[in-house]
Amino acid sequence: MSSTPVLGFIGLGVMGSRMCANLVRRSGAAVVVFDPVEEAADAAVALGARRHEDVGGVARDADIVFLSLPSIAEVESVCGELAAAAERPRIVVDMSTSDVARTRELSDRLDKAGVALVDAPVARLRQAAEDGTLLITVGGSEAHFAELEPFLSCMGSDIVHAGGTGNGQVMKILNNMVLFLNMNALAEALTIGRAAGVDGALLFRTLALGSADSFALRRTATATMIPGEFPERAFPTNYAIKDLALALQLAHDEEIEVPAASQTMALLERTRDAGYGENYYPAMIKLVDGRG
Repeated sequence: MSSTPVLGFIGLGVMGSRMCANLVRRSGAAVVVFDPVEEAADAAVALGARRHEDVGGVARDADIVFLSLPSIAEVESVCGELAAAAERPRIVVDMSTSDVARTRELSDRLDKAGVALVDAPVARLRQAAEDGTLLITVGGSEAHFAELEPFLSCMGSDIVHAGGTGNGQVMKILNNMVLFLNMNALAEALTIGRAAGVDGALLFRTLALGSADSFALRRTATATMIPGEFPERAFPTNYAIKDLALALQLAHDEEIEVPAASQTMALLERTRDAGYGENYYPAMIKLVDGRG
């Protein structure tokens, strides 16, 4: 093996394509990629990556493989192919948002095949993926963290070692849970304020000056709830439901009651059922103010 490992990247979607682009530009390593969408792989090749036609090709050439996939089901499937290959990577880095218990079970299975699994899910918006300023929370050994940090730093500006396998997912899941609860509270505050005769934009500007300030208020809520614009192809309600379900499952596994998170889940599900499943999840305000 060369002093600089060959890197693999599987999953070139909205976030993964941007993360891979930064890995190609900044890592100084050769990068091999696979994605079933031909155009996505072509875009990575145009930046300097080398394309493979299947998972097995990436397994053969890459020492470290990064994954950015929709859910733990796809992660398990791809990891199964990587582990079954005649030549396989030393480390798989799951940058998806995945179920904690299944991540830890998958780690045990891969370990038997001589492959280490490190979970490193990402937080922040699409622009952060473009800019390489993601928050990345990492679950794995100190040694693996030290080896991977230079590559993760190509994609993120804040890299946190969260502890053992699965802990990166715990951090990411709870980050999203708090975000969704915050957006729920902002939707309720905006609806009450408008009903009471206060200008919504003025309300949010004022909240941002006080102890109610937050990133969700200043960025996401102000950009979406004030104008009432909830585009598709952003982070949709269906994705928010998936991520919050992971937090509720974690709470259930630990026998902790979370009524606020459960209420927010109910609101998101009502938003989906009203036809906004593919819209940016702050569309939840439509159900709070009765316009859904």
